[in-house]
Amino acid sequence: MIYLDYQATTPLAPEAREAMLPWLGGPETSGFANPHSPHRPGRGAAAAVEVARAQVARLMPPGGRVIFTSGATEAINLAIVGSGARKLAVSAIEHAAVLDTAVALDPAFAILPVDAGGLVDGDAPIAPGTGLVAVMQVNNEIGTVQPVEVLAERAHAAGALFLCDAVQAAGKISPPANADLIAVSAHKLYGPKGIGALWLRDGLDLAPLIRGGGQEQGLRSGTLSPMLCAGFGVAAALALDRMDEDAAHVAALWQRARTILSRWELNGSAARRWHGNLNLRLDGLDVARLMSELRDLAFSAGSACASGSGRPSHVLRALGLSDRQAKASIRLGFGRYTQIRELEDACAKIEAAAAVQGV
Repeated sequence: MIYLDYQATTPLAPEAREAMLPWLGGPETSGFANPHSPHRPGRGAAAAVEVARAQVARLMPPGGRVIFTSGATEAINLAIVGSGARKLAVSAIEHAAVLDTAVALDPAFAILPVDAGGLVDGDAPIAPGTGLVAVMQVNNEIGTVQPVEVLAERAHAAGALFLCDAVQAAGKISPPANADLIAVSAHKLYGPKGIGALWLRDGLDLAPLIRGGGQEQGLRSGTLSPMLCAGFGVAAALALDRMDEDAAHVAALWQRARTILSRWELNGSAARRWHGNLNLRLDGLDVARLMSELRDLAFSAGSACASGSGRPSHVLRALGLSDRQAKASIRLGFGRYTQIRELEDACAKIEAAAAVQGV
């Protein structure tokens, strides 16, 4: 199996796995201790959590704090609901975690459109009275990199907070220095599933979503997993240390894939994007048939969160593509552990299978 779905999830880094093992917690160790307990094993577990918190914080701008959550979806909900904002503005290509939460709080929320390249206009108007603006840094379906720092300035000028979904960007590119809230997920940067974080700028207060024991600085009650925190922390530290190396590797993979699939149309800007994401279309292609015939390849027909719905991607439609064009699109995702030879083999198979369809 050749895995090309890095936007859905990334492999667990061996270094992160090793950091997690002591905290699996068999009875012969103290690694099972509750990090919220005051005794020595509990304090040891708490120390591991705080080491991880500091490692994740290094991915973020200075002057803020990290709140561990179950993932980015919870982090986004905590940011939007906890902010108390009732008038929202979000980009047309946000993840469902943002869009569905916005609908629940403000059914008339403002949509910031994107151009044909999948980019939000840095001069997009923000209505007076808007309480929170949400724009993702790197889109999960097409990989476009948004002008988030410019948009954060515009949000602040309108008196609004700025939330950035940095799930696909964290550990790959620098965070927006002037964001107020940043949501990230461990399993998108070679860490474990089941843990994410919300970065909160100093001086901001949120209302908790989950109440109970008051853990996580009173914002997210529930017992933390030192194992997941440790894996997240090491994955974050490794991503920061390898940022340039990883970027160079995916850029080389991108160029090779583009050469082999040269007749396919690129969805989204070629200039402003993360090169680990390649979203392509071939008009007339039957993507369901393609995926059925290439079962030794793991790739996506769109966002993993919407796969199987049968609905055209809202992101591709926001670019101005027709339903037919959107349904003739595939997404290839690659990263740190993708080998050039396996990518070449996969692209050659995709090209050959499309040719068999006569497109």
